[in-house]
Amino acid sequence: MPIIKILPHPEYCPTGAEISAPAGTSICEALLDNHIGIEHACDMSCACTTCHVIVREGFASLNELDETEEDLLDRAWGLEPNSRLSCQALLSQKDLVVEIPKYSINHAKENH
Repeated sequence: MPIIKILPHPEYCPTGAEISAPAGTSICEALLDNHIGIEHACDMSCACTTCHVIVREGFASLNELDETEEDLLDRAWGLEPNSRLSCQALLSQKDLVVEIPKYSINHAKENH
């Protein structure tokens, strides 16, 4: 199983973390399954950008972006060339290093 190293994020993962998940799992599902509460306002249907992540290592091992994801990413806060929507990025057998951006465009966070 691939290992995902999550860089520290003040709200979701203050000290960082290392988790594993089976190949074929989305990054978002892997984070949520390991109690890292990344936002996913559209319930992982590729309709928002709240689950945006930056893949610092292992980007090329993920599945290709489709047109819908590419179009949505243009709206993400802090977009970088190695940005992905974590609900659409599927793990392969390679390890990843992932950064959750400090902000998202979600204006109506639940439970806050």
